[in-house]
Formats: sequence, structure tokens, C-alpha cells
Amino acid sequence: MLLPYLHNELIEAGCDEAGRGCLAGSVYAAAVILPVDYRNEMLNDSKKLTEHQRYALREVIEKDALAWAVGVVTPEEIDKINILNASFLAMHRAIDQLKIRPQHLLIDGNRFNKYQDIPHTTVVKGDGKYLSIAAASILAKTYRDDYMNKLAEEYPMYDWKSNKGYPTKKHRTAIAQYGVSPYHRMTYNLLGDGQLSFDF
Repeated sequence: MLLPYLHNELIEAGCDEAGRGCLAGSVYAAAVILPVDYRNEMLNDSKKLTEHQRYALREVIEKDALAWAVGVVTPEEIDKINILNASFLAMHRAIDQLKIRPQHLLIDGNRFNKYQDIPHTTVVKGDGKYLSIAAASILAKTYRDDYMNKLAEEYPMYDWKSNKGYPTKKHRTAIAQYGVSPYHRMTYNLLGDGQLSFDF
């Protein structure tokens, strides 16, 4: 059973991102504030859930959360500031939109750029330990999947409906065959053959 809070005496927001390892598309992050003593047996790290479970839980999270928001950083921004900073910025943008100001932030991972004057705690594999981070991981993942599915209609050759922009063999073969789209991250090793970037 995941823990509801690290500090149950504080208004605590869990934060997580999705799409960091992708070759294409924006990186998404979510911030979620759950009620004190919140319980949900199904809530877990989004990677351990089926697609159907994630979307079902998204509805539950949005209904039950005291506040939630999603932040986005574009591929162009990722190329300018690097993916680590882009992940932090996406979390900051999500926190910016929360209708309740948190007193503490619970961040998935081992690093974070401080957000204003709000204290934070980083938790490695936090989406498998804390409900608020697990909830954030589900929102970030499902909203990013929706976005990649829309892009897939525009660029079907990259198989984004299946790979969501991750570096699968089919995705890289399509890049080699068709070149890059406006949504590819040009600072990434797109072909996986040792070259640092891809020029067309």
C-alpha cells in the first residue's frame, strides 16, 4: 500500500513527469494534492498499470484530488535547456496552475530545481511509494499519451500511437527513412548509432 503523505500536517503536492526518454514530443508533468488520509488500492506507479487502468484512475484522481494540474515543455524548449531542466520546468508549470498553494512538494526522482520558497523532498521511485506522486505520474502519462496520439494522426509513419515517441526500432527506422518531424528533439541521438544530433 502506498503512503498518502510524507508530511500529513502540510498541504503536500506530489509531482512526476512523463516523456523524458522520448525522441519526440513535449515532456509533460503533473502536480496533485490529495486529501489527508486518502486511500485508493488501485493507485500505483503508472508504468505498472494497463492503459485502461490509467485512464480509469485519471477520472478518479481528477474527481478526488483537492487540486491537480498538468505542465508542458515543448521539444524546442527541451533542445534549448536540456531534458533535465525541461522536466523540472514542466513540474514548475504544473505547480503554477494549482488552485491551492502547497506547503511542501514531493518530487519523483533524485534532483529538482527549487520552486519559489516551497520546501521539497525528492524520492527515488516515488511513484511506487507515495499516492500523490503515483497520481501525478498517471495524469502526466495519460495527458502526454493523448497528445502523442494526436500527433500520430499527423505523422503516422513514426508509429507514435504505439511507441508514444520512445526510441523503438520502428521509430528509429522511420526517422532514417523519412527524416525528422517538427516534433523531434534535435539534441537527442535520434538514430541510436552514436551520432549526437540529426540534420536534414
